[in-house]
Amino acid sequence: MGSTWILKVRICLKPFKPLFYQGSSAFYTLNTSKSSQLPFSARFLCTRDSNPNPGGRQTDRGNSGHTDGQGGVNNSTNRRREEELWDGAVKGRGKSSPLWQRPSSPKSVFAAGTAKRMAEMLKRKTSQVSQDEEQDGGKPEGRTRRGAAKVQPPDRPLSAAEWRTLKESLGNPQRFDIQMMCALFTSETQLDIAKSLLTFVAMETGTLSYELLLRYLTLCVSGGHDAEVFDVYDIMRGSFPSLDTGASSLFIKSFSRTERWREAVGILREVKKVFTPSARNYGDIIAAAMLNGDTTTAWALYGELIENGLSPHQETWDAMFKGVRKTEEEMGEEEAEAMSQSEHQERLLGILLYMRNNQIYPQHSLAGSIKTWFESLMGQRWTGSWTGATPKGVCRCCGSELESIQLTAEEYQQLKDRVMTDIIQGRDVFNKTTPEELERFKAFVERKPAFDVVVDGLNVANINKDKSRQSESLLAVVSELEGQGLTVLVLGRKHMLRPSRSWERNNMKLIQQKAHCFFTENISEDDPFLLYATLHSGNHCRFVSRDLMRDHKACLPDGATRRLFFKWQRGHQLVVDGYVAAGRRVRFQSITSYDTIVQTSADSWHLPYDDTEDRSTYEVPQRWLCLATKH
Repeated sequence: MGSTWILKVRICLKPFKPLFYQGSSAFYTLNTSKSSQLPFSARFLCTRDSNPNPGGRQTDRGNSGHTDGQGGVNNSTNRRREEELWDGAVKGRGKSSPLWQRPSSPKSVFAAGTAKRMAEMLKRKTSQVSQDEEQDGGKPEGRTRRGAAKVQPPDRPLSAAEWRTLKESLGNPQRFDIQMMCALFTSETQLDIAKSLLTFVAMETGTLSYELLLRYLTLCVSGGHDAEVFDVYDIMRGSFPSLDTGASSLFIKSFSRTERWREAVGILREVKKVFTPSARNYGDIIAAAMLNGDTTTAWALYGELIENGLSPHQETWDAMFKGVRKTEEEMGEEEAEAMSQSEHQERLLGILLYMRNNQIYPQHSLAGSIKTWFESLMGQRWTGSWTGATPKGVCRCCGSELESIQLTAEEYQQLKDRVMTDIIQGRDVFNKTTPEELERFKAFVERKPAFDVVVDGLNVANINKDKSRQSESLLAVVSELEGQGLTVLVLGRKHMLRPSRSWERNNMKLIQQKAHCFFTENISEDDPFLLYATLHSGNHCRFVSRDLMRDHKACLPDGATRRLFFKWQRGHQLVVDGYVAAGRRVRFQSITSYDTIVQTSADSWHLPYDDTEDRSTYEVPQRWLCLATKH
């Protein structure tokens, strides 16, 4: 019986001789010369598991079917009007300039890398605690067991007998082949070792599952073994009626890197019959088309990508700027020159406007490609420079004034309406307060004069870790703002009025003398009240809080409104710098006077770009690419 079974396996393996070698080393380099159609025995050998869990939907070859932004450039008048308003509010009362406008103020909480630096600081503070825990108990027992159970891949190709011995030493796990292939992928092992594993599995079971081939395909694509990918493509096409999203994406990626890139267009076409391809799928083929000079196909696919509501990857844009430049240089004819100055230039500038409207910042490498493209434009004298901006929003290179962070009257009204509708009066607002309390607050605000600053009392009071100094911290901040001659509203909760060690009666009385105060129920959330009072008071009003309002921004209905909220927030939120101490003057982190967004004028472009990997999503870059032309 044993010899009969081995004979059957060998018969099944015959079609795989280009892929598997039955010698002692159990591997063989793939032969790239293949027949156009695999025999039936090859399809028999490859089987799809009942539950392969490949991580994606399937593309059935037999089935058929199938950004908003704020435009316009603010002029300097709006910025001067806002600065004059604040300066007038202070100078008219004989006080010094506001702390958040002083050049000596620290960087903004929205500056790129701030969150990373804070996280590292907290990590350093807790490192000693972690060291003590390790000394006391070491690593958790469960973690040690998981680490011990990891499959360790071999460092050379194994014969079938050696693979069998290794499998038995690990207790003959049911998914040994999948676990080992994953380990080979993680360790970035030699391809020959993976081939020897496939040979062992085929001899051991007489079949290669869809999932195992998919794992092997992943290893081939990540390692750049495109010739092997072609073999796997023929095997899977001939053996399975459909391909899942993972396999299709991997084939598109690999084919796009080779001379067979046009076949990736066909794979994409089949994918579109079932579902919308990913931005990465489009991007791989767009890059290939650009690299091979087929700009028509590239721009057609780019148009589909945008129409499907997908956001292009930066690598795609990079390939388009580089690819167009290469095509222009290679063609060199008057016709090509006209094309580069009209159609291609217009479309590439459209990419920059897309970045502007969607508040996207190019990475340094992409910014470099954009710079090179501008400087290579024939008949134009563009010069690119890496630079920064002054605190007043002036480009340090060309001297142009950047767009103001302040909203126009139209933008402000639009944002105010949306916040009132979607945050203040949203469906879940009464999970945070009561209708009666909200109406009482609205009436309170109507009776009061327009506020200059709204303070999140509880948030500010918790700046210091010492909970016995909460009222003292809040009083220090309120006193600083009141000393600026500003009309202040403090939002708090009713428990703050009960005398205690944290909330001293005298401190709370002084706060109520220096500022207007409104105290909500203890279960209420402060933020909706803070946003209402700030927006109701007018575009000049700021608010003090360390809360970055990400949950509330997420309540807004569309990307354009969320970007408008973020712009307003960066121009109006005051954050206390450091801690509050007796005898130490309260300082606020600076508010930039300019908007960090891709912007253009008649003879310049200014692109804020990412020069760090430490930027969080709510932070903005600090470096700029200045592109200016001389007439």
